Amino acid sequence: MKILITGGAGFIGSALVRYLINETEHSVINVDKLTYAGNLESLKSIEANPRYRFEQVDICDAANIEQLFQHYQPDAIMHLAAESHVDRSIDGPAAFIQANIIGTYTLLEAARKHWQALTDTKKQAFRFHHISTDEVYGALGEAGLFTEQTAYDPSSPYSASKASSDHLVRAWHRTYGLPVIVTNCSNNYGPFHFPEKLIPLVILNAIEGKPLPVYGKGDQIRDWLYVEDHARALYKVVTEGSVGQTYNIGGHNEKTNLEVVKTICRILDELKPNHPGNITRYEELITHVTDRPGHDKRYAIDAGKINKALDWTPQETFETGIRKTVQWYIDNQAWWQNVLDGSYRRERLGLGTK
Repeated sequence: MKILITGGAGFIGSALVRYLINETEHSVINVDKLTYAGNLESLKSIEANPRYRFEQVDICDAANIEQLFQHYQPDAIMHLAAESHVDRSIDGPAAFIQANIIGTYTLLEAARKHWQALTDTKKQAFRFHHISTDEVYGALGEAGLFTEQTAYDPSSPYSASKASSDHLVRAWHRTYGLPVIVTNCSNNYGPFHFPEKLIPLVILNAIEGKPLPVYGKGDQIRDWLYVEDHARALYKVVTEGSVGQTYNIGGHNEKTNLEVVKTICRILDELKPNHPGNITRYEELITHVTDRPGHDKRYAIDAGKINKALDWTPQETFETGIRKTVQWYIDNQAWWQNVLDGSYRRERLGLGTK
C-alpha cells in the first residue's frame, strides 16, 4: 500500500512511520506542517529509505493537499496531524480549532474527491483512519472504563476540537460513504516525546536538577500506552479493522501522576546515581503546583474490542516501557537538546492567563 500519514513528524506519527518502514513493505508519504512539535530528527533512521517521502504541507491548505492526493494516489490515509497539548489549548484555543477541525474537514474533502474517482476495487480497499484521543469522553469517576459507546463530554479546548473532528469523520462516512475508521487512544509515552508532556518533562528536569512540577495533589489518573505498542495497534486497525467502526486503544496501565513521577525518580536513582546539586534522591525535586483549570480526574480505556476483534494487546507493561523511555532520554541528549533550543523552554503553560 501507499499510506499517506499526516503529522508523521510528531511523536505518535514518527513512531508509526518508523514502524511502517521498518516492519512492513508499504510506502509512506509523510505530510507535516512542522510546527514546534514536529521534528524530522525523529525520522533520521528511515529518511533515506526509498519507500519514504516527506512533504511539508499544512493540512488546512486545500490546494496543496489535493495536489498530494493526485500525485501520490494513496491507498489509505492515517490522520494524526493535530494540535495536542491541553495546556496550550487553554492559552491559545484558535490554533486547535484551525488544525483539528478545519484541517480534518479539508483532509476529508480531499480524500472524498480522491476516493470517488477510484476504480471499484480500489474504492473497496481505501481507508481513512482518523486517530483521536480518549479525552473526548471527558472524565471518569473512581470506577469504570471508557468504551466505544461512552458519550462524548470533552472538558478542554483541545478535547472539544478533537471531539469535533471525530464527529466530522463519522459524518463523512454516513453522508458520503467514505470508508472511515476512528481510534481513540489513552496517554502515550516513549522515545522522541516532545518535552512539554509530563513524562519527558519530568525526566529532563530531574536530569538537570530542576523542580518536578506535579499539578495539585498529583492524584489524577491516566492510562499509559507505550507509543510503539500504539503504532502496532494503528497498523492493525488500518489493515484489518472494519469500516465505520471505532476502536479504543489503551495500555491497561492506570497510574496517578504522582506515581508516574516517583517511578521515574526511582529509575533515575538507579540509572543516573550521580545526582545533580545537593540532593540524594530525585524525589526531593518534586514540587506541587496549582492544578490546571478543568483538569479531568481520571481516564481509563477498555481495549477489549481491539483485543477480541484484531488480536492486539500491548507488549509493554508500564514498568518495562517507562524504563526504556528513561534510558532513551539518558542516551539521546543530542535529540532533546536540539528540541529545547527551539521556542519551548519548559515554561508553565495552561493557566489561562494569556
